[in-house]
Amino acid sequence: MGNQVEQANEIIDVCLLAGKIMLQSGGETYRVEDTMMRMAAAFGIKHSHSYVTPTGIIFSSEGPDPSITKIVRILERTTDLKKVALVNSISRKICSGDLTLVEAKRELMEIDSKDLSFPFPIQVVAASLASGCFMIMFNGDWNDFIPAMITGGVGYLGFVYFHRFVSIRFFSEFLASFIIGLLAFIFVKLGMGQQLDKIIIGSVMSLVPGLLVTNAIRDLMAGHLVSGLSKGAEAFLTAFAIGAGIAVILRFF
Repeated sequence: MGNQVEQANEIIDVCLLAGKIMLQSGGETYRVEDTMMRMAAAFGIKHSHSYVTPTGIIFSSEGPDPSITKIVRILERTTDLKKVALVNSISRKICSGDLTLVEAKRELMEIDSKDLSFPFPIQVVAASLASGCFMIMFNGDWNDFIPAMITGGVGYLGFVYFHRFVSIRFFSEFLASFIIGLLAFIFVKLGMGQQLDKIIIGSVMSLVPGLLVTNAIRDLMAGHLVSGLSKGAEAFLTAFAIGAGIAVILRFF
């Protein structure tokens, strides 16, 4: 019985680690639950239950041989879809019998400890290019391409910088959008930009929570009402912060 309990604890720990990585990296709630339950079944726990919210994971094995429940708290969430894909790949190998419990735990711990995001300068350059391209997509003028690039890049840089000192995303997003609005106004005032609204629209797109909105809708459609509403509320707060920062600039300038 002692060996069974120890084995079940190890299996649940591996499942929770996989779920934690996916949830912290932007995975959908239903995908996290399905992945954890498939991994548990592949390792011998045929009957398990999982309850996932954006801030925590509860996972349990059902039955007398043995019955165990564990919880993991999720404090930070970001977007790193490569980690989600890697965990899905490990889950498929487990289900096909190509990975043992020890090997799966080792690979998951390696993924959890790595920072797989692009280098920060590349992120800023990507935000700049995306801002200029979004401005064109919204029927902006090519003369505003460079101002939109600079405004979007500096705004994203400000968002990351402020977020290092202020853990609440609302304030860092508000300050970043404030910087975007101010720079766009300065460019137009100096004659280097023509369409204030198009420059602002293109520049704030790097801050828009597109993945969060998508996951909220997918969770709601899958029946995960708590997670869907929570992510929707978080996306609304982000949109409100962006709008408030721009509104302050438009109001006073």
